[in-house]
Amino acid sequence: MFDRITHDPEVLGGRAAIRGLRISVSHVVNLVANGLTAAEVVQDLPDLDPEDIRQALAYAAALAQDEFHRTGA
Repeated sequence: MFDRITHDPEVLGGRAAIRGLRISVSHVVNLVANGLTAAEVVQDLPDLDPEDIRQALAYAAALAQDEFHRTGA
């Protein structure tokens, strides 16, 4: 399902990365969360393609799927 997401202790200390590159999933998700489109992310990080962005977002969603965070009041 996440064939573009890798975990290698030699790359980014084993954090989730895109295709073994030194581009973390969290960095990609943060860029999108701060308003960049997938096209803008690919433009800024030309080693990526739109499927990398899609999988990064899907991976983050899967990690957060069953978590409950209590909010104010």
